[in-house]
Amino acid sequence: MTRTPAAPPDAPAHEVWEELVTSALLGTERRTPPGCEPGPGAPAALLDAAAVETVRRRAGLLPARAARRPEPAPDDDRPPLPAAAARRLMTLLTDRPGAAGGGRRGTAPDLMELLPQWLASANARGFAAPPEALPALLDAARGRTDLRPAALAFAGPRALWLARLNPNWRFALRATPGSGAGLPGPEDTDRVRELWADGLFAERVALLASLRARDPAAARALLASTWATERAEDRLMFLDSLRTGLEPADEPFLEQALADRSRNVRATAAELLSALPGSALAARMAARALTCVALDRSQDPPQITVEAPHECDAAMERDGIAAKPPTGRGERSWWLGQLVEAAPLGAWPARLGGRTPEEIAALPVADDWQGDLHAAWCRAAVRQRDAAWARALLGPPTAPEAGGPGAVSLAERAKLLGTLGAGERAEWVAGFISTHGLSEAFQLLGMCGVPWAPGLGRAVVDALNIARDAGSYPWSFSGVMGLAERCLDPSEAGRLDGLLAVPDEPEDASPGAGGYWAEAFQRLVTTLRLRAAMAEELAMAEELGAPRRAPGGGTGGGEAG
Repeated sequence: MTRTPAAPPDAPAHEVWEELVTSALLGTERRTPPGCEPGPGAPAALLDAAAVETVRRRAGLLPARAARRPEPAPDDDRPPLPAAAARRLMTLLTDRPGAAGGGRRGTAPDLMELLPQWLASANARGFAAPPEALPALLDAARGRTDLRPAALAFAGPRALWLARLNPNWRFALRATPGSGAGLPGPEDTDRVRELWADGLFAERVALLASLRARDPAAARALLASTWATERAEDRLMFLDSLRTGLEPADEPFLEQALADRSRNVRATAAELLSALPGSALAARMAARALTCVALDRSQDPPQITVEAPHECDAAMERDGIAAKPPTGRGERSWWLGQLVEAAPLGAWPARLGGRTPEEIAALPVADDWQGDLHAAWCRAAVRQRDAAWARALLGPPTAPEAGGPGAVSLAERAKLLGTLGAGERAEWVAGFISTHGLSEAFQLLGMCGVPWAPGLGRAVVDALNIARDAGSYPWSFSGVMGLAERCLDPSEAGRLDGLLAVPDEPEDASPGAGGYWAEAFQRLVTTLRLRAAMAEELAMAEELGAPRRAPGGGTGGGEAG
């Protein structure tokens, strides 16, 4: 059998590790590990080499040829973590969850799923990361992009210092513009111009976003200064930053972008202009959309009639209407949906007899146009952040699961919920669950704030209890159960104690379902109590009189629950 040559033992550390992994996958008979002799001793030599490389990879500084000593790591003047919280962090970072037998999760909490909450709370309280935890934090952020913003904020400047020494952590330098150097403010015009002219693309995006949050006009002027020379894909990313602080003063710049060479840039500019109800584009879209929709008063009750566009002319395309529909979609319905979506919602009451959004949503629509019209109104309500129309289109939570008077799917309803306040959102979802149960509630629950409001938490627990009593397996509700572990208020743990016993199973129940449910509720209770303990550990510094500091030197607050 021909053996594939391996990398020499003096190769760079990351190449040696890749060779060891390849040897383990192919087998030592086919691929001799680096630095090992072929033969019966190769498997043991491979394990020994892997152990050595594991230690080297876990070190903060990878072995390399002698070079100038690096500059000392910068100081982190944030207050240190309480000792108990530091131990908890290492437990969360080193947890390696494994499935129990038969695909069951067992009763142990999934600690890695609690790490985002822990990081958010630690950042809100302004704690510094323990130096010994930095390599594990960087490894966790490398493996999970959703963790990166919170993990790097908590890791602080020393993580960037380490990232310059280990190629596996270079993502931290890209994710933190300026490699730790603070972004200049609008008042520092020289540094702003220098970074905008010479910075990496990620640094320029971050600079524009930072300026936009503090001084929208300055950010817009900076973007306009080089707009004509930017690449199309860069123009699209830069334009997207204008969503923050979008204001009427952006209209002239966005109108110019409607003539851009890139179709995607034109479409984004049109979307942003349509989110400004007073813009000229919004008025043009309203004029087009209103000619397509009318109220037929000859019917009892009156009904909405629709005459969709028969063509997509050049002016419509310039205003962001895509002429070619997706596969399986008719041209006229495609054009109608885009027009209605971009028209200001405030134009419809006058067109439809002075009716309120609720009354408009309740009107019948002739010739099977209701789905297209209501779906477009849903998208308009989300784009324009119009809570009144969102309520009208959502309808009551007791409406049929397929949708309220306007929403065509639960996905649309979830987006509409995002326009409402946290309390109203939780109340609506609680009503939906009380009426329909949990089978369709996962998307809706994902829109609710954490920890869940008491009424929503009770509705979820009651629905889980009903599902258990029905004798079905809990696996059908594993997604909701996982959300409950992360989102239920920890104070609810006491209410769940009565659900931990294995219930008597009815004759038509799935075999063993009661035991599975008891196990799932035990894991839920254990996780809630663990979250409560996490919150107490992070609060220890305050109880001892230590300052509570948010990042940046101010005061902050947060809950681990």
